[in-house]
Amino acid sequence: MTFWVLILSIALLIAAFLSYSLLRGRRDAEPAAAYDLRVYREQLVGVDRDLARGVIGEADAERVRTEISRRILAADAQMNKKTSEVGPSRVLSLIVIGGLALILVGGAAFMYQRLGTVGLPDMPLQARIELAEDVRENRPSQAVVEEMTPAPPPRQLDESYTNLLGQLRETVAARPDDLQGQMLLAQHETNAGNFRAGYAAQQRVIELSGDAATADAYADLAEMMILAANGYVSPEAEQALSHALDRDPNHGPARYYSGQMLAQIGRPDIAYRVWIETLRDAPAGAPWAEAIRAQLDDLAWRAGVFNAPETVPVPGQSGPSQEDVAAAADLTPEERQEMIQGMVNQLSDRLATEGGTPEEWARLIAALGVLGQAQRAIDIRDEAVNVFAGNTAALQLIDAAALQAGIAQ
Repeated sequence: MTFWVLILSIALLIAAFLSYSLLRGRRDAEPAAAYDLRVYREQLVGVDRDLARGVIGEADAERVRTEISRRILAADAQMNKKTSEVGPSRVLSLIVIGGLALILVGGAAFMYQRLGTVGLPDMPLQARIELAEDVRENRPSQAVVEEMTPAPPPRQLDESYTNLLGQLRETVAARPDDLQGQMLLAQHETNAGNFRAGYAAQQRVIELSGDAATADAYADLAEMMILAANGYVSPEAEQALSHALDRDPNHGPARYYSGQMLAQIGRPDIAYRVWIETLRDAPAGAPWAEAIRAQLDDLAWRAGVFNAPETVPVPGQSGPSQEDVAAAADLTPEERQEMIQGMVNQLSDRLATEGGTPEEWARLIAALGVLGQAQRAIDIRDEAVNVFAGNTAALQLIDAAALQAGIAQ
């Protein structure tokens, strides 16, 4: 209640100051005719001075006095005719004041109801940091989130690929200590959308690798867990990311998901710095860099950064020429959307007829997600999975692009 009294009092005080200015209006302003009268009287005095110094003759002085006297009479008549006050009428002023008070007081209450939290105590910075740490320590585990998250529907796979996956499962079950077999199983279970089975196999890969487990192995484990939890970074996934960064502090995917975790627990300020540094170090065409760019504006707003760069340049990444930028600036939103759609269609046609690099496939999937063409993005993703089956690095790019496009399963 004290908060509402304070807020309404401030709004009323502002309205009172503005109302006072409106009521005063121009009532204290001097009429233009009064100013004219002073000027004309000074001119009469000036004529007498000029006559005394011999600058003008008596006849000229009389003629000028007559003209000035005529203007004085006209200005005096104009002042006598002016009976209404200068400025808006009192009724109009009162209407404006009432509307102004309603907008200030009612608008403030409405916006706070929509954006604020009634009854929430003050949250100084230290309290927010402590709250974020509490959330980090007590957030749900991977198993709890998976229980609450329904398993995604199985992907439509080619019959031959399904048969090969079944054979791989049988082989690995018979040879659980086969490192290469576990690596293949983790990769293909993930490609098929079976993320839980994928990270279970990846955990076995790390167990068999022991101290030789690489940063990529831990980052892959974390990514599979995050995909299985529908984007949530669990404590178990965070631990895997920590192991990956211990082995390679500049590991791009691990840094990307670490920033995502920080944003989820309520530390967008640190997440923003992590993502900016990750962008600066990202190679050209890296899908995690594109994922960061797609979310950077929202994260900057949450972090309280109002001068966030629109993009962070990536070494070696080609972009539109100055002529292209100038031409796009002159287009209407519909024409610009049509131009982007045309560029996406050209890339799609070229990949379908000539093939392309994993980065180009990932770029196409991400672009379709931005355009809102989810089903088409899914079809391209499935096609890319078949094209690059067996290529771990390429499939990681495809999965990251699918995550960016919002079609990860």
